Amino acid sequence: MTGEERRTKIIKILQDSSEPVSGAELAKIMNVSRQVIVQDIALLRAVNRNIISTTKGYVLYYQENQKVNRCFMVSHTDEQIEDELCTIVDNGGKVLDVIVIHEIYGEISAGLILKNRRDVYDFAAKLKANKTVPLKGLTGGIHLHTVEADSEDILNAIEKKLREKNYLIDTTRNTLHETI
Repeated sequence: MTGEERRTKIIKILQDSSEPVSGAELAKIMNVSRQVIVQDIALLRAVNRNIISTTKGYVLYYQENQKVNRCFMVSHTDEQIEDELCTIVDNGGKVLDVIVIHEIYGEISAGLILKNRRDVYDFAAKLKANKTVPLKGLTGGIHLHTVEADSEDILNAIEKKLREKNYLIDTTRNTLHETI
């Protein structure tokens, strides 16, 4: 199988899957190393394939036309991670990613794709089990989440709840770089 055929098959597998597919699983299916899969994913991304790497594996992501999204700048303790993310998903949002703006490295982001409490709990459990420092640890707790929802009203409700819990950073008074 050529590299092009393999990459076409990877896209097909991701399109047909309702769940993320791990690099190890793709490597086994293709009978190649995981590193070959990582390189294939990088090549696919280079030609505008919207492949997101999540903690559970790769996802081919398409934003539905009727969906809207907004980026929320937040800050909280490590102990509040689950509550912050549950606040978003419980109010109808899907957490697409986490982003930090590092003073040396610039923007660092990781795809999350958290749609419900189960996704949030699985993510939080992996953080704890692996003793991983969340990305927010690089920026004194300040980070952003891109959140997708069915309407602006839902995003407004999420914003209100995040503000009520004092997770939301008011960016109207500061520019992003002044805050970070």
